[in-house]
Amino acid sequence: MTDLHYLTATEMSELLLTKQVSAVELAEAHLRRIGEVNDRVNAIVTLTPDQALDQARRADAALAGGEVLGPLHGLPVAHKDLVDTAGVRTTYGSRLFADHVPDADDLLVRRVRAAGGVMIGKTNTPEFGTGSHTVNEVFGVTRNPYDPGRSAGGSSGGATAALASGMVPLADGSDMGGSLRNPASFCNVAGLRPTPGRVPSRSPHAAWFTLSVPGPMARTVADLALFMRAIAGFDPCSPYAVREDGERFGAGLEMDVTRARIAYSPDLGGLPVDTETARVTAEAAGTLSEMGARVKLVDLDLSDAEDAFRVQRAWYYALSYGDLHGVGPNVAWNVEEGRKLTGDDLARAERLRTGLYHRMNAFFDEYDFLIAPVSQVPPFPADDPYVREINGRPMPDYLAWMRSCYWVSVLSAPAMSVPCGFTSGGLPVGLQIVGRPWADFDVLRLGHAFERATAFGLRRPRL
Repeated sequence: MTDLHYLTATEMSELLLTKQVSAVELAEAHLRRIGEVNDRVNAIVTLTPDQALDQARRADAALAGGEVLGPLHGLPVAHKDLVDTAGVRTTYGSRLFADHVPDADDLLVRRVRAAGGVMIGKTNTPEFGTGSHTVNEVFGVTRNPYDPGRSAGGSSGGATAALASGMVPLADGSDMGGSLRNPASFCNVAGLRPTPGRVPSRSPHAAWFTLSVPGPMARTVADLALFMRAIAGFDPCSPYAVREDGERFGAGLEMDVTRARIAYSPDLGGLPVDTETARVTAEAAGTLSEMGARVKLVDLDLSDAEDAFRVQRAWYYALSYGDLHGVGPNVAWNVEEGRKLTGDDLARAERLRTGLYHRMNAFFDEYDFLIAPVSQVPPFPADDPYVREINGRPMPDYLAWMRSCYWVSVLSAPAMSVPCGFTSGGLPVGLQIVGRPWADFDVLRLGHAFERATAFGLRRPRL
């Protein structure tokens, strides 16, 4: 089992439960792998080996006594450095919190532990998750395992780089404007942005804010479903938490693809898309058609999401970080944009988002899924702060190149990134699969079928 670290989480779980491998052996294998490759990509920024081995021993002792702790029994998991972990350094990617150690665990962390997960460490993120390139003043830049000169994406870039490198089989992330989907696309792994409330979280400032959601990341869709069994489910900490148990995700992922009605939008309404990204995405649409799905090219315009997203995001930043002094330029810019807002701005954003929601409800009466590019470009140079132009069209700021993700965020719908191929230069590209609100499991089922038909996710980086 020299490649134990590259087994899927579901394979590891089977070996654990049949006692062919121990949780301690799994933890040790991943700790070794982190020691071998982490310095090349900078994905794990706080390592917890003693805690991991202690939790692994407890998992082994429980199994020896006939007890399975939960769906994640003995599996190594990494937590994004935005998520509070009691007694373990949590910086939020900000130098203002460089030495911060929380007193309590986030709900997601508690659920992972209750499900038997073994915390291996914390993953890198830009300051407060701001931006789709993982770099900060505390830990520096996270690099892409497929090309260390390229970005791993963000803001869950540390999580996806760790997954792609075999440092962990499961990692959590969060997504406001694409932070679960963009890095998954950049690093050839899978990431699910759940329907808001499917994985509840507690916000101290904006309990009704639905643009930002936590979610799972893994190397396969089946592993996403396994992780969702542990982290999904109702909790009153969120006023819009979905009242459905996480065990919903324990059902079989097989589906009859020939019954799927799929709308394919290459640009979501005129967005510039890199030619290589466009080619790979179009090939993915063709593959689904060859699999028997009813795929139709559509002229879909989501441009109303632009103003809705930017206004609501800016409002959130002013509310959440407006009292902090000394934040980085991206956070500061968002706060200032929020302070400029008027009541009319907020009303316009709400009208646009509401109208888009109702139009997309009608759209999903006709189609079961929407497929589109995840990111408009493949991984860009890690030394660049953001993508400045696409196909000759300049991007006005660090947000603009991620419209293909953040326009979808506005829909309150589940959306995932699944590996769909590579550019001619060997850089990963992901396919974005969007479903109707609350149809998270159906999105996973289509992603699973596509993944099994193509196997792009099996192509490992050469570290």
